[in-house]
Amino acid sequence: MRYVTAFAATVLLLAAPPAMAEIVRVESTRDVPATADALEVAAGEAGATVFARIDHGAGARQVGSDVGASVLVIFGNPALGTPAIEADRRAGLLLPLRVLVYEDAERRVWLAWKPAGEMLAEVGIDPGADFVGRMDGALRNLTAVAAGN
Repeated sequence: MRYVTAFAATVLLLAAPPAMAEIVRVESTRDVPATADALEVAAGEAGATVFARIDHGAGARQVGSDVGASVLVIFGNPALGTPAIEADRRAGLLLPLRVLVYEDAERRVWLAWKPAGEMLAEVGIDPGADFVGRMDGALRNLTAVAAGN
C-alpha cells in the first residue's frame, strides 16, 4: 500500500502545472498617471530609454470595457540588456523591461513587474548573473522612486 501511495504522489507532482512566476508589487502614493510619469523620469535619469507607454485603460474603453487606470511602461538600458542578449539571443523576447502601473478595485495604485531573474531563467540565463542582479536592482530602485516611497 505504501508503494501505491508513493506512486500516486509522484504522479500528482509530475502532473501539477508549473508554478506561476512571482509578480512583485509596490504600492504608490500617487495616482496612475503621476506614477507612470515618475517612473519615466526616474528611468531617464538612470540612463534608460523609455520605449513605450501603453494605456491599457484607454484601449479597454475603445471596446466598451473598463479595466480602470492601467499603464504599461517599457524601458531599457543597453548596458544592462546587451549582456543578457549576448548570453542568449532569446532574451530579446523578454527585454526591454516593463512595469505595469495600475489602480485596483480598492482604488490603490500599484507598480507591478516580473523579476528579471525569473524572466530570463525562462531562456536558460543564470538568475545569479551579475547583469541580472543589476536589472532587478534597477527595477526595485526605479519603482520605489516612482511610488514616492
